[in-house]
Amino acid sequence: MSEDIKQISQRLKGLREALDMTIEEFAGSAGISIAEYQEYEAGKKDLSISTLKAIASAHNIDVSELMFADEPRMSSYFLTRRGKGLAVNRVEAYNYQTLAGGFNSKKAEIFEVTVEPKGDEVEIYQNTHKGQEFNLMLEGRMLLQINGKELILEEGDSIYFDSGLPHGMKALDGKKVRFIAVVL
Repeated sequence: MSEDIKQISQRLKGLREALDMTIEEFAGSAGISIAEYQEYEAGKKDLSISTLKAIASAHNIDVSELMFADEPRMSSYFLTRRGKGLAVNRVEAYNYQTLAGGFNSKKAEIFEVTVEPKGDEVEIYQNTHKGQEFNLMLEGRMLLQINGKELILEEGDSIYFDSGLPHGMKALDGKKVRFIAVVL
C-alpha cells in the first residue's frame, strides 16, 4: 500500500468516526458499496477523484481535506472519541491531545493535557501566550505557577487566567496529572 493511499484511508476513517457513523451508514451516504468502502478505509484500494468528490460532497467538506489534510475539518460539529484526539507537540514536558482539531474557524483551542511526574527537583517550564486559559482538573494533583504565585489544583478544581502571564505546572505525589485546557 502506498503512503498516500494509507493516509487517505486514515482520513476517511477519521471523518467517518468524527461523524459517528457506521461503515454501512457512511458507505450508503456516498453511494458506495459496503465491501468497496471497507477496502478504501483499510487502504487496500485507491479511491478515484470522483469517489473522493462524492464523499466530500455528501459530508460538506472540501475534497482536498481528504486528499491532503491531517484530518477532515468540520463546520457544524466535530466529535472526538476518548483517546482519539490528534497528539499535538506544543511543549515537550507535556502531552497535548487536541479535542477540537477538526473544527473549522475555532474560537478556542481545547486540549486534554497529561503531565507525567518528573520529581520535585525538576524546574517548572514557564510559558506565555496571548489570550486567556481555562483548566479543569480530571485526575491527580498539580502545582500551577502563575506569575510567581503557586497554586495547588486537585481533581474537580478549575482555574481561568491571563495566559500572557508566565505560567507552568508540574505533577505532584509522583502521579500523572490529566486536565482539560481551553486556550482562548
